[in-house]
Amino acid sequence: MDLNFTPEELGFRQMVRDWVASHLPDDIRHKVLNALRLSKDDLQRWARILGAQGWLGYGWPRQFGGPGWNAVQKHLFEEECALAGAPRIVPFGPVMVAPVIMAFGTPEQQQRFLPGIASGDVWWSQGYSEPGSGSDLASVKTRAERQGDHYLVNGQKTWTTLGQHGDWIFCLVRTSTEGKPQTGISFLLVDMKSPGVSVRPIITLDGEHEVNEVFFDNVKVPAENLIGEENKGWTYAKHLLAHERTNIADVNRAKRELERLKRIARAEGVYDDGRLRDQIALLEVDIVALEMLVLRVLSAEKSGKQSLDIAGLLKIRGSEIQQRYTELMMLAAGPFSLPFIHEAMEAGWQGDHVGAAHCAPLASVYFNTRKTTIYGGSNEVQRNIVSATVLGA
Repeated sequence: MDLNFTPEELGFRQMVRDWVASHLPDDIRHKVLNALRLSKDDLQRWARILGAQGWLGYGWPRQFGGPGWNAVQKHLFEEECALAGAPRIVPFGPVMVAPVIMAFGTPEQQQRFLPGIASGDVWWSQGYSEPGSGSDLASVKTRAERQGDHYLVNGQKTWTTLGQHGDWIFCLVRTSTEGKPQTGISFLLVDMKSPGVSVRPIITLDGEHEVNEVFFDNVKVPAENLIGEENKGWTYAKHLLAHERTNIADVNRAKRELERLKRIARAEGVYDDGRLRDQIALLEVDIVALEMLVLRVLSAEKSGKQSLDIAGLLKIRGSEIQQRYTELMMLAAGPFSLPFIHEAMEAGWQGDHVGAAHCAPLASVYFNTRKTTIYGGSNEVQRNIVSATVLGA
C-alpha cells in the first residue's frame, strides 16, 4: 500500500489548484471561508463555472461527458476545491442521481437528463425520506400507480434539502405492496413544475430555510421517467446511498474547517489555552486518521484491489468530526457565538461593530451540523451495517 502521490498526481493537483484560484469568484470564496450564507445564485454560479470546464461531473467517465479521472484525481480535485474556499458541489444531480442514470437508465434517459446536470443548469432534489420513513427507508409509502403511459403519484417527502430550488426530483415510490417492503419500490424522476407538486418550507433551529416538505397530489409522471425496472428501485437506491455516504464524510472540508477553528481561537485569544489546544490536537489526529482511511481506499482502487465496503464507516467518522469542530468553534468564541440575526448580518452591521465578525455564523453552523449524524442513514444504523458487512459480526 503506497499512500504517497506520484509526480504526475502532484502535477495534476497543481493544475487544479491554479485553475480554481483563477476561476473561483472572490465573493463566493469569502462567504465559504467565513461560513456565511450561500444563495442559490452563489451555488449555481460556481456549478456553471465548473460545468463550462467539464468538471461539475468530476466523477463521471468520458463516455458520459466527464473528465474520466481516476479515484486519486477525484480526491485531489475535491481537496483543492475545499482548501481554496469553493462551495461544496450540490450533490443531488452530479454525485447522486447521475450515476444511477448512467448505470441503470436507458440511452434515451441518459441523453435527456445528463447534459443538464453536467452544465449545472438543472437543479435536482432528492425524494427519499418521508414522515416515519427515514432510517427505515424501505417503509416508504408515497404511492405511484401505473395508468397507461403514466404513473399517478400521491404522498409526501420530507427533509428535502434545497427543494425550494428544485427543477427535478428523484423519488423512491411504492409501486407494489406484495412481498418484502424492499421489493415493491421503484425509482422515478419527477418534474417539480408538474401540477400537484407543492413545496412547503421547514424552518430549522438556526432560522434557515434549507429543508422542505414536498407533497404529491395526483401528479402525472410519464412512465418513460421510470429508471430501470418497476419494483427494482431498492437496488438503485443502495447504489446511490453509497455515493451519498462517502460524500458526507468530506474529509477535505474538515481540513479546511480545522484551520478556521485555529484562526478563531487565535482571534479570541484562547489558542494558547492548554485544554483547548488538547481538544484541537485530538480533532486534528482524527481528521488525519480519516484522511488515511480515505487514502487507503484510493490506494486499493488504484492497484485494482476490491476495497471493503466502508461508505458507512466514512459517514460515521466524517459526520462526528463535523460536529466536533463546530462545537470547538463555539467553545473558542464563548459569548460571541450566540445566535446573530440574519437580516442584521446581511445589512452589514451585526458582527463587525463588536469586533467579532468571524463569530457571527457560528451558532447557525453548529445548529445545522446536528443533523449530520442522522441524514444519509443515521449513525446508529450505519454501525449495524458496518458490523455486518465489514466486521462480519
